[in-house]
Amino acid sequence: MRAKLLLSCTVLVALATVSTVSAADWGLKKGNADLKSAGPLAFGPDGILLIGDTKAATVFAIDTGDASGEPGKVSYSIKGLNEKVAEVVGQSVTINDVIVNPASGNVYVSASADGKAAIVRIDASGALSQVKLEGVGVAKVALPNAPEDKIFGEGRRRGNARDESITDLAFSDGKVLVSGVSPNPAGGRPLSTVRELAFPLTSADAGVNIEIYHGAHGGVENFSTVRTFVPFTIDDEPSLLAGFTCTPLVRFDVDSLKSETPVRGTTVAELGNQNRPYDMIVYEKDGETWLLMANSARGVMKISTQDIGRSEGITERVTGGGVAGQKYETIEQLKGVVQLDRLNDSHAIILVQNEGGSQDLATIELP
Repeated sequence: MRAKLLLSCTVLVALATVSTVSAADWGLKKGNADLKSAGPLAFGPDGILLIGDTKAATVFAIDTGDASGEPGKVSYSIKGLNEKVAEVVGQSVTINDVIVNPASGNVYVSASADGKAAIVRIDASGALSQVKLEGVGVAKVALPNAPEDKIFGEGRRRGNARDESITDLAFSDGKVLVSGVSPNPAGGRPLSTVRELAFPLTSADAGVNIEIYHGAHGGVENFSTVRTFVPFTIDDEPSLLAGFTCTPLVRFDVDSLKSETPVRGTTVAELGNQNRPYDMIVYEKDGETWLLMANSARGVMKISTQDIGRSEGITERVTGGGVAGQKYETIEQLKGVVQLDRLNDSHAIILVQNEGGSQDLATIELP
């Protein structure tokens, strides 16, 4: 009989009170954030924005000066956000990530603008402004053992592994967690890797290679890359829930990520093959804890966390559509969602991809 585990959803970056701690106290010094690219974003304490620079394989921390507000009173509805971001940075853009500053409710966007990196802030009134990257409090740490910046492979596997040096990041329990890939010493496909960086940012180790049992493929994989993850507390133990392409959902104990040998997670769900997770959040509603995941092929999934801390996982091939483990429902009214983040206890923001290329930012009630 499975024990019923007490699950607690901890919003690890939510520091919604005004703090007297200065940027210098977090190791930030006045200078320039010399970004080569702007990828995944996360917020640390006191309005400090964490930026994953995939091209440089570097994590930046910058002082936004945005450390207070009223997230519970904010709502967004902006049509053609990518076009409005382009007006601010003066070029055509690709939006890479969209997150909420939990201290203020302001939204931050990372973008590529004709090969250059840009960060844009959207305030509660819907006004956009470019975030200053020069003459600000800044710190950075380069990831050791990062993939070379070059094209490798052939056919469908042809690509630049440096583009996946950082696939997601989060601030959790006073540390920065980073997913991505690192070179394979034996050659071949890069290895899936998770790193735990001390905060303030001072140094980074080589991280730990992770393995999963991929039910849709019927085997163990060490190259399947984390696309999105959330820190999650299970029975008072810090964990990560990570979404992989095609679409395993895998639990890792955070303490296990300090290992010097590869760590295999527990596959708690297979959510269907030929699919890619885009983004994921965790929230509480009606006395239960849920995951909300945006996907490329299956819309937005509301995933149950009931018994997600069980010791057994999926260890055999999953057939018949590749679905097993945690139960989920598809939120039919949410179409084309490519990014999402919690806004407050009852609402989230979503970025919707429309036919024709425009992208809209909207606030939704958590389902």
